[in-house]
Amino acid sequence: MSTLLEKQIKVNRIVTTNIGHARAIDDPARAKIVEILYHQALSADQISTALKKTGYKKALTTVRHHLEILKVSGLIEIARIEESRGAITKFYSTSTKLLDFQTPEDFDSTYSKIINNTSTKIEKLVKGLTPKTTKGKKSVEYSQYIVMEIMNRAMTNVLEKSGTK
Repeated sequence: MSTLLEKQIKVNRIVTTNIGHARAIDDPARAKIVEILYHQALSADQISTALKKTGYKKALTTVRHHLEILKVSGLIEIARIEESRGAITKFYSTSTKLLDFQTPEDFDSTYSKIINNTSTKIEKLVKGLTPKTTKGKKSVEYSQYIVMEIMNRAMTNVLEKSGTK
């Protein structure tokens, strides 16, 4: 047997999630619901209408099923409950922002310089964090997860503040 192809693949992306979150957003309609709820708290009826505007025609019972899956996974939660004429309406929201992009062909050539320069600066910061997260009996992988979570939350704060100006 001879090798027909072999190449070194460099790790350049880490996705932090858990199986529950991954399964919950595996359905495109559920991912769209998370995206919609990021902007505002909505009821199941309002979510159904918003989904239809984006091309997802789902029955209200299906939307409620999707909401339950997302709620159990922890990606959404009930933000408000209103009572009107004896009926209860739940409004859902999320603290998760999904960034879903199709990377253009020229991405690496266009952004490689800024990515490399910024990565070097961030690497120094991360190296300072790592020893602080390996205390006790925590595994190396868990330490890496903690560092990624710190970076993720910091980036979220920066992006949220820049988006509100």
